Amino acid sequence: MFTAVISATGLFTPSETISNQELVESYNLYVEETNFANRALISSGDVEALQPSSAQFIEKASGIKSRFVLQKQDILNTQKMAPQFPVRHDQAMSKMCEMAIKAATGAINNAGITAEEIDLVIVAASNTERAYPAIAIELQAALGCGGYGFDMNVACSSATFGIKTASDAIRCGTAEKVLMVNPEICSGHLNFRDRDCHFIFGDVCTAVILERESDVIAREHLDFLRIEDFKLITQYSNNIRNNFGFLNRTAENPQDLLFKQQGRKVFKEVVPMVAELISNLIADNKLLPEDIASFWLHQANLNMNHLISKKILGYLPDEKKAPIVLDTYANTSSAGSIIAMHLHRSHLLSGELGILCSFGAGYSAGAILLKKG
Repeated sequence: MFTAVISATGLFTPSETISNQELVESYNLYVEETNFANRALISSGDVEALQPSSAQFIEKASGIKSRFVLQKQDILNTQKMAPQFPVRHDQAMSKMCEMAIKAATGAINNAGITAEEIDLVIVAASNTERAYPAIAIELQAALGCGGYGFDMNVACSSATFGIKTASDAIRCGTAEKVLMVNPEICSGHLNFRDRDCHFIFGDVCTAVILERESDVIAREHLDFLRIEDFKLITQYSNNIRNNFGFLNRTAENPQDLLFKQQGRKVFKEVVPMVAELISNLIADNKLLPEDIASFWLHQANLNMNHLISKKILGYLPDEKKAPIVLDTYANTSSAGSIIAMHLHRSHLLSGELGILCSFGAGYSAGAILLKKG
């Protein structure tokens, strides 16, 4: 059995951003136009008037101030309110592969290896651009990696489940170097006409390189995180759903094909589940919460993260111990905790511990105990 480590991470951030104020101005204009068009039905009581939003409401409810997106103009256009991506012909590179190459190249360079050395590619994301061929196999070919590749989906927990899968492959010897990427085009499945969720998501791609510890030490690459232990959990719930799938074409009038959630129920049920998962991981390794130098949590909601941290630690940690990136990135699904780790791990000293945790639809949650090399 080999010891698996995270030797490097990479991040691709789109060039365009949408502030809360920009998003609200577009949404409120849509509300005004819709209410005017439906004024007779609203007056008769047959239709409820849509309610406007505000930048202050969004920040208070979520902690989000802005988000990165791949395509801004049409999201803010009240006649479209969705990103517009032209259909690419079968010989053209997919959008997700295009993003993944940028994040993966950064991770590969940071690890000090070549793409040809990678023998397993995993694309782990909340949605994939198509059913097959796998985006991972496309990425494998584009980068010139060897071995094999596959896609996997555990919603917002895809990254931690992907790291666990990669670690298992390294430990048992079926792979030596693994590239795990999280290309998240969350704007593509978000309903920008829904006041309760139009502000939640952003677009991004993260990448993680996993290797044998002996290999990284041999080439004197000492900036790595050793994987000490895992805990994964799934628990069925309908409170977060996305019903888009290949069977939609068989339905006469398919409905609700975008992201939707019952936020209050999610908050109430997920917070204790995740806090218990992390607490058990700490206790099983005969550690105390204070032994953990950093918590890189899923970046879905600021209030949720604060409550999880308080349940584990008994107090609200500072930004160094539990960094927040959702204020500028918003919820980037599986990539959120990886962004937090990528941007906020340089302060860790050799031997110090961190916990990477993601959670979301399913319900699903994964927590990984890491030690700085």
